[in-house]
Amino acid sequence: MIVVHKNYNNLFDLDNIFYAWTKFRRGKTKKIEVMNFELHVEDELFSLLGDLQRSEYEHSAYTYFQIFDNKKRDIHKAKIRDRIIHQIVYDFLGLLFNRFFIADSYASRLKKGQYKAINTLRYFVKLASGERKNIWVLKCDVKKYFDNIDHGILFDLIKEKVVDAEILEIIKRIINSYHSSCGSNQGIPLGNITSQIFANIYLNSLDQYVKHDLGQRFFVRYNDDFVIVSTNKKRLQEIREKLILFAKEKLLLEIPLAKTSLRKIDWGLDFLGFTILPKAVLLRDKTKNKLYNKISLKNQTSYFAILKQCHSHHLKLKIRSMEKLAENW
Repeated sequence: MIVVHKNYNNLFDLDNIFYAWTKFRRGKTKKIEVMNFELHVEDELFSLLGDLQRSEYEHSAYTYFQIFDNKKRDIHKAKIRDRIIHQIVYDFLGLLFNRFFIADSYASRLKKGQYKAINTLRYFVKLASGERKNIWVLKCDVKKYFDNIDHGILFDLIKEKVVDAEILEIIKRIINSYHSSCGSNQGIPLGNITSQIFANIYLNSLDQYVKHDLGQRFFVRYNDDFVIVSTNKKRLQEIREKLILFAKEKLLLEIPLAKTSLRKIDWGLDFLGFTILPKAVLLRDKTKNKLYNKISLKNQTSYFAILKQCHSHHLKLKIRSMEKLAENW
């Protein structure tokens, strides 16, 4: 296991390189690029170690491709030797920064995740309600978040906690290895594991601002989607304006008014693929239609795992009847 090392030579030693390789290859052993790398794995890893020891490590170019799930996504995949470095840096920064993150930031963190974010939101709605009927939820979304992360701001935030100059140089090379179409010093790629921790570090200052400066206890963030629960609609309107200004001035990010919503929880809140109500969690119609079109006997287990997270008894019955028809045909 990688621990928070005091210096560059400790962090990028042979043991950590082999450990990061082992961690990286899990679930990928049948991929051609991994099999080819494994044919000469010792030579590859010792070569990487030599580059690091001589301070000659340079990040390679990315391979670009697109995937289509709910929408088109641009993926930039690094070479395996770079992804081994990414894994070391990801583990290192995760261990270092995790204690500084708020409890209610749920993306890409151990024992957190999408469903825990939803459950916490529902718990906050219950706490806020008490005897009151009108519970308001402010929901915000950053415009093209990953593409607009500023390299200089991100690096300065990391420098606040990482003091070793050589480690910082490796981190800077990872950050500067990619530039989005938004600018020459902007963007982190969706394909990098380091982008997950970079994204959390970048928005941690917003988390701290909401919790401490604005005094909002009922706040939940998952990546660049975040919500605040309150009984005071006017206060949430004021907070929305403050958040838009904070994101623009401190982080060079845009939270368009059109990408915010302020509504009663009774009306239903679209959050992380589900519709959240005071006493129920429902699958969004869009997700439901996708499920109807794509579910099969081969992938039913993964879809039913999603349905376990919401109120879906009648939907499950309908799907099971669809499967029986398929089998009979």
